[in-house]
Amino acid sequence: MKPLTNTDFLKTPRILKITAFSLISITFFYLGKHWSNSGYQQLLFFPTPQNSIFISPNNDKSFNITPLISQNQPDQPPTDQAITLTPPPIYPPPDESPLSVPNPTFGIIDSDGKMTDDFEVGEFDPDIAENWGNGTENDSASKNFKVRVRKYELCPESMREYIPCLDNVEAINRLKQTKKGERFERHCPEKGKQRNCLVRPPKGYRQPIPWPRSRDEVWYSNVPHTRLVEDKGGQNWISKEKDKFKFPGGGTQFIHGADKYLDQISQMVPDITFGHHTRMILDVGCGVASFGAYLLSRNVMTMSIAPKDVHENQIQFALERGVPAMVAAFATHRLLYPSQAFELIHCSRCRINWTRDDGILLLEVNRMLRAGGYFAWAAQPVYKHEQVLEEQWEEMLNLTTHLCWELVKKEGYIAIWKKPLNNSCYLSRDPGAIPPLCDQDDDPDNVWHVDLKACISRLPENGYGANVSTWPSRLYTPPDRLQSIQYESYIARKELLKAENKFWSETIAGYVRAWHWKKFRLRNVMDMKAGFGGFAAALIDQGLDCWVLNVVPVSGSNTLPVLYDRGLLGVMHDWCEPFDTYPRTYDLLHAAGLFSVERKRCNMSTIMLEMDRILRPGGRVYIRDSLDVMDELLQIAKAMGWQATLRDTSEGPHASYRILTCDKRLLNH
Repeated sequence: MKPLTNTDFLKTPRILKITAFSLISITFFYLGKHWSNSGYQQLLFFPTPQNSIFISPNNDKSFNITPLISQNQPDQPPTDQAITLTPPPIYPPPDESPLSVPNPTFGIIDSDGKMTDDFEVGEFDPDIAENWGNGTENDSASKNFKVRVRKYELCPESMREYIPCLDNVEAINRLKQTKKGERFERHCPEKGKQRNCLVRPPKGYRQPIPWPRSRDEVWYSNVPHTRLVEDKGGQNWISKEKDKFKFPGGGTQFIHGADKYLDQISQMVPDITFGHHTRMILDVGCGVASFGAYLLSRNVMTMSIAPKDVHENQIQFALERGVPAMVAAFATHRLLYPSQAFELIHCSRCRINWTRDDGILLLEVNRMLRAGGYFAWAAQPVYKHEQVLEEQWEEMLNLTTHLCWELVKKEGYIAIWKKPLNNSCYLSRDPGAIPPLCDQDDDPDNVWHVDLKACISRLPENGYGANVSTWPSRLYTPPDRLQSIQYESYIARKELLKAENKFWSETIAGYVRAWHWKKFRLRNVMDMKAGFGGFAAALIDQGLDCWVLNVVPVSGSNTLPVLYDRGLLGVMHDWCEPFDTYPRTYDLLHAAGLFSVERKRCNMSTIMLEMDRILRPGGRVYIRDSLDVMDELLQIAKAMGWQATLRDTSEGPHASYRILTCDKRLLNH
């Protein structure tokens, strides 16, 4: 056989086929690239962060933003434009994307890297949808689209003490009746009429006196109101000396001081044991909260409440002193605390007619009082022998007997009753007894916008809530009611509580080390999305001399019973509405995972403005949330005059969460 030369080799059929195939492949490659560059979509198999495009959820929606763009702004490429919004900031997408984005194609990527629409849709999982914003998705549209929020203006001087839902004069004037205290309840501004400015401090405002000195004195310039001095000075509530208010520790029924008064209660009923069996107390009609202030040294947490009435600044004085307090009233709606929350409820000359309307107000006390808990009443009908007052005493005895309360002690001007441990007494009453038991389907922990009910709240048949541990072990013991709350986990709740405790314990320990929290002047602290109270427990573990109000948003699970069983203060609230407290009352606001949930319900600037109202000048804000809300929050914080810094979490720069730390400066007034 004749050997093949190089020329003959190139003429073989196999080589010719290979050559032709290669030429055809190269031709199709360049044709495909040409078509792709002409506006057709490309499939990206690898991330290209520098040029990646994310389709906005507002795609295909029309927005008119012409009035928002400065007419004097020179022509610039779309990617460099900055849009200024009038607060409250709402961020519409531009009419045209910075880059031309075609209509999106929906499908899945198969094993060969090709997109196909041949797939089945499974059942809808509401849990996944609810927590979608908490995942690892990173919407970084801000890289191509800058948003700037216009600086907020200061509110008029008349709004220095403004509480939006309690000072809504227009709504109060429309009430059909006010004889039951309706005007002291929440009447929030309608949409479009909300406050859109920064509440300014009073002239001469100074950094608050630190705890524990603040228990006994505060700056006059911070709460410049002398009405209480004029009305209650003779009862040892409060006095004014030069540039300070002084608090001698007295009250209407304990003018010789709260400490002696507390000792008397302990001697009357030794089982109360403040700081051991009795950890949580509600003080009704608290005045300037000296009762609760002096209980703090006995390891007792007291929620001091009073309406914004003729003594309208009493709660403001309490919070300026560094004592837990809220503006609240016994009127027509349930208070925002759970059933079996308090081991003792106290009323000293609180000016409440407990027997009106079949005892509906005392039935609300009964709902919040823990099984086996105590009600202490210090009032004139207890000790005076005038005919009208004696009749009031008999009415009170009759009502408490029907509630199955036991009068355990009456001494001097104090009477103390005890609530039963179970329903046996209620069930043994005569048929048709008044007040009746509440229906089986009544939820005593349902408190948001719920009317008072003239019935006896049933105690759980399994004894949940009655057998809490003593303090401080109850802080770390998973309570029985952990199993009864409506929560997305039905199996490992105790493990979830322990995991939350561990997470916040380690996180706060890191804050203390890295950001020197023990050097901060922390006294009044609010956790705006409290969960099981792990954040508050971690502050206690660190020995920080502060108290925490744990807020449970209405948008999540009601964990209030768990908080109180652990010995922590809590309240329910809707963060799309203002909170019932005075301006400048908290040193630290903490919000973990709040905005990624609430932004589905209301504008984030609404919440941030409310945070500014209740935060003291010099106070701090820590927001831990997903990346997709942080750019907007950062711009709002700067527009309010806060010093704001975006920081990585302990997971590092590639985590899906960030921490926004803010300091509120004293604004010019």
